[in-house]
Amino acid sequence: MQATPEAQATPAYDVESLRAQFPALQGGAAHFDGPGGSQTPLAVADAIARQLTSPMSTRGEVTVAERNSDAAVVAARQALGDMMGTDPGGVVFGRSMTALTFELARTLAQDWGPGDEVVVSRLDHDANIRPWVLAAEQAGATVRWTEFDASTGELAPEAFAAVVTERTRLVAVTAASNLIGTMPDLRAIAALAHDHDALLFVDAVHLAPHGLIDREAWGADVVTCSPYKFFGPHCGALAAAPEFLESLHPDKLVPSSDAVPERFELGTLPYELMAGVTAAIDVVAGIVPGDGSRRDRLHRSLAAVATHELQLRAQLEHALVELPGVTIHSRAARRTPTLLLTFDGNESKDVSRQLAARGVNAPAGHFYALEASRALGLGDSGGLRIGLASYTNSDDLDRLLTGLHEALEP
Repeated sequence: MQATPEAQATPAYDVESLRAQFPALQGGAAHFDGPGGSQTPLAVADAIARQLTSPMSTRGEVTVAERNSDAAVVAARQALGDMMGTDPGGVVFGRSMTALTFELARTLAQDWGPGDEVVVSRLDHDANIRPWVLAAEQAGATVRWTEFDASTGELAPEAFAAVVTERTRLVAVTAASNLIGTMPDLRAIAALAHDHDALLFVDAVHLAPHGLIDREAWGADVVTCSPYKFFGPHCGALAAAPEFLESLHPDKLVPSSDAVPERFELGTLPYELMAGVTAAIDVVAGIVPGDGSRRDRLHRSLAAVATHELQLRAQLEHALVELPGVTIHSRAARRTPTLLLTFDGNESKDVSRQLAARGVNAPAGHFYALEASRALGLGDSGGLRIGLASYTNSDDLDRLLTGLHEALEP
C-alpha cells in the first residue's frame, strides 16, 4: 500500500535534510518508536563528546575545567528555558522526569495532611500519577481522579471541575497523552486549579517533540520534560518560577548549595548530558532555517513540524480505515501524531514482531499509561503504538502500511 502524494514535506520543511543529521536513520529501519525516545542527531553526540574530552571538573570560576563545567550548566538552563517558555533560573535537572516528580511530590507532601486532596488523571503516564498517589497516601491526604472519555479520547476541563474542591492542593495532568495523543485544554485546567488555590503540575514529556511548551502562557506552576524525546540524551528537566522553588525545601546534603535551582539537584550534575541537551534544542530550533531568538526559531520550527506530522497522520489514518479489523483508539480533536491500534484476531505484540521483521519499529504495550490502557478496555496489554516524528517521511509510511497489510492478511 502506498501513501498518497499529499504526505510530502511541507514548504520550507526539508525532511530529508533533517534525516541526514541522524546516523541511526541510515540503518535501514523505519522508526515509529519516537514516543519512547527519539533517535539522536550527530550534533548532539558531538556536543557530548566535546564536553567529555575538554578539561572538566566540578563547577567553579578559577580553572578552565571549572569554567567549562559551569558554562555547560548555564547554557543548558537557558536552552531549556527557551524550550519550555520559562525563566531559566527555575530549570532543575534530574536523572529523569520520573525521579524529579517523585522528589517534588515528597517535598510538597511535607505540607499535606488529612483533609487535603490531590487530583490525578486516568489519561496520564504513571510517572504523573504514582508519585502523587504515594505522597498523598503517606501524608494522609485524599486522591481524587479525573476520568477521560474512552469513546472519544477527550479529557475535558469539566472532568476536573467535578473533582477539584477548596481542599485540592495540586492538580496533575499531561500536556499530551503518550498512549493516544490527547492534548487537554491546559489553560482552562490551570484557571480551574488556581481558582481553588491549587497548584498545576504538567507533564509535557510527550508533547515536547510535537509542539511548543509554554509554562507561563499555560498557567502551569510546574512543567516537566525529557530531552531524550526530542533528540537529546537521557535525563529529565523540571521548570517552575524561581520564587516558587524558593518556597520549597527539599532534602539535601548539608554542604550542598541552598540556592535555587541547585537545592533540588542531587550530587554532581552530568555536564556532558547538559551539553547534549543544549545541542538538541538547537537542532530543533534549526529545523526550519531563519532569524530570531531561539524561542522564535523553536516556535517556527515546531509549527512546521506539526504541519508535517499532521499531513502524514491524515494520510495514515485514511489508509488504516481500509484495513479490516483495525481499531484506532486515538480520537481526540487535538492530539499528537500518535496512534494506538488494536486488531481483531491478532495480538498487538504479534503484529509488532511481524513489523520488526520487516524493518519497521512500532512497539506494543501500555507504555506506562496503565490507567489509560485499562480505561480504554485494553487491560494491561495496551495496543500497537505508531509514533510519527519530525523525521518520518513518506517512505517510512509506505513501509508501515505495507507491513501492516501483510501482517493482517488472512
